Amino acid sequence: MSIMKAPRTPVADGAMTVAIVELTLTTAYIHFTLGGPLFTLNALGYLILAIALTIGAVRPHPLVARFSWLPRVGLAGYTLATIGAYLVVGPYFNLGWVAKGIEVAILTLLAADVVRAYGSPAGLMRAAMASVLGPTNVRAA
Repeated sequence: MSIMKAPRTPVADGAMTVAIVELTLTTAYIHFTLGGPLFTLNALGYLILAIALTIGAVRPHPLVARFSWLPRVGLAGYTLATIGAYLVVGPYFNLGWVAKGIEVAILTLLAADVVRAYGSPAGLMRAAMASVLGPTNVRAA
């Protein structure tokens, strides 16, 4: 069974980006309101990744398009690290679980976005390798 790449349209691209950015800014806001340096830095990280994802979506510059995979991978990794840290360290309270639910939704939308934009995780890896090594140096997987 193979995953088929969904056709890309500006409306679908925009809706997916808006949804991911909105959820990312929501979890950034939650972390910011908790105070303390760790939560504030976490909020700042989410804010920076939301800005990077937005720039990648709205800026048609070739260099930005070449590395459009990077904010997606960065946001997924950052989100996974945040969830993991919460599960290990805590503190466990209702708003924390709400934030983790939002972060799981971010990961779900990012996975759907990768399939829509690259066809599969392997397609994302090929795009990443091509952006770093150049398209002629990447062998087909």
